[in-house]
Amino acid sequence: MSSASGHPTSEPAGDGALPGRGLRVLAVTNMWPVGGSFRGVFVEEQVQALRKLGAHVDVEVVAQARGRRDYLLAAPRIRRRVREGNYDIVHVHHGMCALACRFIGDVPRVLGLYGHDINWHWQRWITKLGWGPIPDRLYLTKRMAAAAGEPGGPIIPNGVDFEVFAPGDRDAARARFGYTPQDKVILFGGVPSNWVKGHDVFTDVLAALRERGLPVTELVLPEPGQDRHQTAAKFLAADVLLFTSRKGFEGSPTVVKEATAMNLPVVTTDVGDVAEILSGVHPSAVVEWPEPWGTPEARARLVADLADQVEKVLAVGSRSNGREQNAWLAWDRIGAKIIEYYRDVIARHASRRSSRGPRGVSAP
Repeated sequence: MSSASGHPTSEPAGDGALPGRGLRVLAVTNMWPVGGSFRGVFVEEQVQALRKLGAHVDVEVVAQARGRRDYLLAAPRIRRRVREGNYDIVHVHHGMCALACRFIGDVPRVLGLYGHDINWHWQRWITKLGWGPIPDRLYLTKRMAAAAGEPGGPIIPNGVDFEVFAPGDRDAARARFGYTPQDKVILFGGVPSNWVKGHDVFTDVLAALRERGLPVTELVLPEPGQDRHQTAAKFLAADVLLFTSRKGFEGSPTVVKEATAMNLPVVTTDVGDVAEILSGVHPSAVVEWPEPWGTPEARARLVADLADQVEKVLAVGSRSNGREQNAWLAWDRIGAKIIEYYRDVIARHASRRSSRGPRGVSAP
């Protein structure tokens, strides 16, 4: 529900046995789905998961409709919300929001990092400028923690809605999109115009497969105005998710995890944490980057390797064991880990404050 000011809010949960009971959280994010957009749907799902576990979570959206200037202009607004909200902790989602949360008073903060804020040079600079007073950072992957200079940092990936993304009637799903049981449907997991997602590589792989005599068909996952159930139906209709994102740009791709929850085989470039997510998931494959990367020969090798793996998956012709293997990614389990981490941060913050003494002077 929303407050009178239009902010996404929650009502306190009534079950005292829930792990988040009594916890008040402000989530500050520049990623929030509006008007049918998929932007930040994983943040919204995390917020919903925490609420189901008993936490009171309010949301403050930075930038987006307000424009990029809001990264600077949001600071007074966030300070006011923190002052009035009596929050136990503030979760800053994405490094670009960190600067606006730098001077919000003596309240525990967690900075959640997502990929671009660490991997892109100019965003990394802004992120580090903003996280100065935030000692507690939360990463999606080991790679991200290492890239941020904190290889031992805490890691909690985004979860998956196992109720929405669940196996179902494949024949009905394929008929819904006009496919026969004999069609070989290859799913592209991003917006084709998004350069990072590598649609050019995807189309080259499909062309290579067709040259081998495999009449594969492309299905694009995102679509304006599409609800989550229709997204799940596309996973159900496809034979394999071919994930071709470019090197160095992904954190923890949600579509790969959603595919495993649907038992959809995945063939992917080695980005983010896909190797960990697909460990033990069969049939599926992670294709390493040919070296030295950046040459036409390396790109051609990548296309051929991806085509080889897709062909192998299609030859097996079965769904994967991903749902069973990745049951730990269900949002209720991930949400419980986040709440446990929040409580640890709050306790450490209280300890640091106590050690500073009554006027911020370190205790003897």
